[in-house]
Amino acid sequence: MIITRTPFRISFAGGGTDLPDFYRNEYGAVMSTAIDKYMFITVNKSFDHRLRISYSKTEWVEHIDEIRHPIVREALKHAGIISGIEVTSMADIPAGTGMGSSSSFTVGLLNALYAYKGVLKSAEALARDAAVIEIEKAGQPIGKQDHYIAAYGGCQYIRFEPDESVFVNPVIMSKEVWLELQSNLILFYTGITRASNSILNSQKKNTALKMDILKRMRDLAFELRETVTSGRNLARFGEYLHQGWLLKRKLSPLIASEPINEYYQRGLDAGALGGKLLGAGGGGFILFYCERQNQQRLRESIGLTETPFSFERQGSQIIYVGGI
Repeated sequence: MIITRTPFRISFAGGGTDLPDFYRNEYGAVMSTAIDKYMFITVNKSFDHRLRISYSKTEWVEHIDEIRHPIVREALKHAGIISGIEVTSMADIPAGTGMGSSSSFTVGLLNALYAYKGVLKSAEALARDAAVIEIEKAGQPIGKQDHYIAAYGGCQYIRFEPDESVFVNPVIMSKEVWLELQSNLILFYTGITRASNSILNSQKKNTALKMDILKRMRDLAFELRETVTSGRNLARFGEYLHQGWLLKRKLSPLIASEPINEYYQRGLDAGALGGKLLGAGGGGFILFYCERQNQQRLRESIGLTETPFSFERQGSQIIYVGGI
């Protein structure tokens, strides 16, 4: 039995510039961090030759092509495992909430399947292979950033080049800035789940018309990195989040619903310096940058369930190996 633990992520800036319609014309860049909320994948030999896949549903199938879950099917094919295996997933956070759950699932699954076959892969290889499986093989209209942050962990500035190369650069900050940034970021669950595909497809259709907006969103990722690296005037982090959210809302009318806009405005009125809805938009988690003196007012004003979190330095890990 193999068990992997793979972190979810919070993307601060640059989302959308990791889509090929953008970065094949202009380099893309994001700043993201892994957090201490996880996807757990268990892989084990099955009692017979059949394949058992357990997620929100359970599948028992004789042949690999009968598997309905596209990522599991394509990952098993990629790993060369066609029978006699059980795959189970569990997560700390619901799917469809803007934390990159499908990519954490894909990275964690590949990590487990490789280990099952006795192969150890680098973070770069895990991220690259996971992106190919989810985007090219399973046909999901998503970007690459989630695979890289899930595989590498930490807080990263990631560049996506027109030639498909990807550069992962750790964001260097002092311990004091690390702790202050963590304490000033407040995360709330809106209770609204959504499928990102329709939003991302809408955004892709508008990419050519929105290039200037996306360039500015990309540049904000760099400015956020410079803010935490310098350690000066960390309040600008919240201001840059706010700028990024205003830009993101212009990409598609599906990104921000009336309830989401109301929650966001409540946050600003309570003293938050900025924030954003995580992921493609539409629902899920909303993040605010709010200094300590205003945090209780924010919690009382917004009326949503807070989800405490910490930054996670590690990417996908193999946490258990038993007899196979």
